Amino acid sequence: MMDLKDKTLAMVKDDLADIEAALLQNLNPYFELVSQVASHMISSGGKRLRPLLMVLSAKICGNHKKSDNFFSIIFEYLHAATLLHDDIVDEACLRRGKPAARSIWGNPIAVLVGDFLLARSLSIAAKTGRPRVIRVIAEITENMSQGEIHQLMRKKSLDLSEEEYLEIVRRKTAVLIQGACAVGAIISDATAQQEKALSKYGFNLGVAFQMVDDLLDYSSDTSVLGKEIGADLKEGKLTLPVIYALKTAKSKDRDLMKKTLLSKECSVPDFENFLILLQKYGGLTYTKKMAAEYVKNAKDALSVFKSSEVKDILLYLADCTLARRA
Repeated sequence: MMDLKDKTLAMVKDDLADIEAALLQNLNPYFELVSQVASHMISSGGKRLRPLLMVLSAKICGNHKKSDNFFSIIFEYLHAATLLHDDIVDEACLRRGKPAARSIWGNPIAVLVGDFLLARSLSIAAKTGRPRVIRVIAEITENMSQGEIHQLMRKKSLDLSEEEYLEIVRRKTAVLIQGACAVGAIISDATAQQEKALSKYGFNLGVAFQMVDDLLDYSSDTSVLGKEIGADLKEGKLTLPVIYALKTAKSKDRDLMKKTLLSKECSVPDFENFLILLQKYGGLTYTKKMAAEYVKNAKDALSVFKSSEVKDILLYLADCTLARRA
């Protein structure tokens, strides 16, 4: 899988270089402090998956304009804004292996720079001259906000169902990836069939991406993941591995899991015991299986497109999602 990842990166290196340059060249803030905080987040790493998906979606529809690399940064600015806000809500100290912006500049500055990035993404969307693109970006922002609020309202709610979890994932994560793919089609004047296929690809990829992210919170380590392992458990977030294990656990073990979830403190032994129960009752295995199904759905959605290098890259990106370690 590492060979596949390296191959994919080699195929998109020019697009990634253009995106990287555009991200820093187009902040255009009035205050240098805004640039410092935004650059701290944007330059701290990240896969650039969302802008790359927009560019590739345009290309698979026959649009190879260089200007698309500029428009694609809409989705990285949006993503960076949500991360700034998420870290405040979660009181996170680490992001991508570095101190979170809130830890350096404080919550007020971090939230306001997040607001700036949201506004900047809409300003760039307006430059497409397409009202539909602006509408998509506005709808993404609404959905992501409501997804975060939904998750916040349901923290430590032990009755959270798989269906409700999926609705949170749809709003919180999938709509941004789905929107990146859809906008690539829209700016390319794609057919309705092509736009629908790319939107379906992005949605399914987005759900799989979040499921793998939820798995990594229990199976990676801080040095690789770039943020504290077990953060979801400590914050009382019920994700799919936990929801499934709670449903299948025997009464005694279920009570132990609930006690840990409701506890104000989570020690290393508590986390390790919780992880043993997740494995015992198939929470990790089930989540991996569901993520694989969504990846398959994403790949199947591309069947409307003829074989090409761009299609291969989109298929590779779907496969790489399952093999993520960070």
